[in-house]
Amino acid sequence: MNFVAPVKVGAQYFSRRPRFARLFRAGTSRFFALAFASLFLCVCGVTAATAAEGDIIAIPKLAKRVTDQTATLSAADEARIEARLKEFEAKKGAQIAVLIVATTQPETIFDYSLRVADAWKLGRKDVDDGVLFVIAKSDRKLQILTGRGTQGVLTDAMSKRIISEIVAPKFRSSDFAGGIDDGVAKIIDVLQGEALPPPPEKKHVSVSQGSNIESFLVLGVIAALFVGPLLRSLLGRFLGAGTTAGVTGAAAWWLAGGMLFPIVAGVIVFFVVMFMGAMNFSRGGRGGFSPGGWSSGGSSGGSSGGFSGGGGGFDGGGASGDW
Repeated sequence: MNFVAPVKVGAQYFSRRPRFARLFRAGTSRFFALAFASLFLCVCGVTAATAAEGDIIAIPKLAKRVTDQTATLSAADEARIEARLKEFEAKKGAQIAVLIVATTQPETIFDYSLRVADAWKLGRKDVDDGVLFVIAKSDRKLQILTGRGTQGVLTDAMSKRIISEIVAPKFRSSDFAGGIDDGVAKIIDVLQGEALPPPPEKKHVSVSQGSNIESFLVLGVIAALFVGPLLRSLLGRFLGAGTTAGVTGAAAWWLAGGMLFPIVAGVIVFFVVMFMGAMNFSRGGRGGFSPGGWSSGGSSGGSSGGFSGGGGGFDGGGASGDW
């Protein structure tokens, strides 16, 4: 009996083996089908994400403090808000910019605003006193991003209150200009309490001093072109040039003050008269004065006065909202 039992068990084992093989093959097929389906879904997800990333909204170029890509604001409204922001920056140093777009999809308004802030670099470098106010009109979304240097008073909670209590109610009644204007005014009012470094003083010539210098330039040209040649013909080349230079320097001192500018002006006029033999009044002809020999030397557009960020940074502070 000890010999028959193993054979019987073995026979039972071999009789059940086809069923086990079928179950194994079925399980293996299911496993590979699920693995293939998972891989397919992953590839589709990556492809969709890549396509969505390729369709993100481009960041507009920063050229002014109010950028309206939806024609929501009238020219007068935009100019008024722009002037308010410019005046605040001149007094406080902080930079505030407003951006109106139709949508930020497929990104959230926070992600899009952070990209804009990183590109525009509002605020002063190492002070980080920039504020970005973004409106996505079709999405009905709002975002205020605050630089690190403004977060002492313009906290996340305060930014949220400005959106929900001041801007959103105006937007719900389609008063977009009023909502932006009031929101900007509140941001400025809050930032007045922030202890920021004062803006650098810009060196400029006063109006009266500028007028005096312009008057001297006119007199200097007259002296060099007309008085100088006349005195040369009467007093001689060296003495005539020296007399003209002395008169010009005295006029420069009387009009502009100081010492350096009158001396430099006198030296320039002296050499111009000395070597301007063709301008002698006692002679004419081909050596005469040609008015076409002067040019204005105008600017090529470098002084257009465009707006740009100051190198400030953002860390995601602020608040989002809707209306």
